[in-house]
Amino acid sequence: MAFNPLNALFGLFSLDLGIDLGTANTLVNVRGKGIVLNEPSWVAIDKRSKRPLAIGAEAREMVGRTPGNIVAIRPLRDGVISDFEITESMLDYFIKKAHSQMFPLLEPRPRVVVGIPSGVTEVERRAVYDACISAGAREAYPIEEPVAAAIGAGLPIMEARGSMVIDIGGGTTEVAVFSLGGVVLSRSLRVAGDELDDDIMQYVRQKYNLLIGERMAERVKINIGSAYPLPEEKIMTLRGRSIVTGLPESIDVSSIEVREALSTSISLVVDLVKSALDETPPEVVADLMEQGIALAGGGALLQGLAQRLSEEVKVRVWVAPDPLTAVAIGCGQLLENLDTLRSILQSVDRSRRKVASPAGA
Repeated sequence: MAFNPLNALFGLFSLDLGIDLGTANTLVNVRGKGIVLNEPSWVAIDKRSKRPLAIGAEAREMVGRTPGNIVAIRPLRDGVISDFEITESMLDYFIKKAHSQMFPLLEPRPRVVVGIPSGVTEVERRAVYDACISAGAREAYPIEEPVAAAIGAGLPIMEARGSMVIDIGGGTTEVAVFSLGGVVLSRSLRVAGDELDDDIMQYVRQKYNLLIGERMAERVKINIGSAYPLPEEKIMTLRGRSIVTGLPESIDVSSIEVREALSTSISLVVDLVKSALDETPPEVVADLMEQGIALAGGGALLQGLAQRLSEEVKVRVWVAPDPLTAVAIGCGQLLENLDTLRSILQSVDRSRRKVASPAGA
């Protein structure tokens, strides 16, 4: 590649960023510094002008509490961009916020590695690239989230042995099998954390005639949600509005009930993993039986999920050391050697042409 003095100059005063552009949260990893930002992927906008009023944690606090002229939205749904302009504004905000910690007086022009779901189309992939460039990046490298998650979880994906990761985010569940730096098999399902929250909301509505919000459902999922019987079952109080009276009401629900509410979606995730294993070459399956399957993403923190999967697929499933940040950590590690990044990107692109498109929900 020819020497570009302008890029060299930008490189002196710009940070390299690894971004996990998630449906629920966006994490920014600064090369050499680690994760410096972890904020909700929410934007509060003025309905009339479409102008962003708050981004990240501040916008998340407004959910369900905004006046009529303001709406708090997530510009990414099911792992893909649903509103390009708002996503661009959100990326621009996060990039500048991370950059201002080091070079507050300079306009950021970073190189960016950004995690995207494996099931995206080329149009959606291009939309992520364009959003990064429009937000100020001088170079952008979209990388499939399962690849980044596998690297962040410490899997030996460059070696001549099989590795497998299950990445459960906010909008999508991704399953990928690796060997020799390439994707042997990739599957995606648009059932993940958001769907689990919705399951809880629907269950409470149907059984108790109580309307609860997304934030309450998420707290229930985190505190007493499970995919496998707990050693000691728990109870939590839910607060919402009664459908019958229209008045505030509170009820107690048990972890057994919440597990029942989540059962259908959890079964879909289990079936996805079984389907992927069914299509994995026997030699790679033998490797997986030896080293196990890594579980990453926020969904990996659901109590008993690893145990449930291990029992169902007959292979040990273990939770990555820091599942919430695995994709961001992987993006940061890829930035350490862009030559390695480019070879992995090429391998992923070749695999996408060979492997069937992910299954949808």
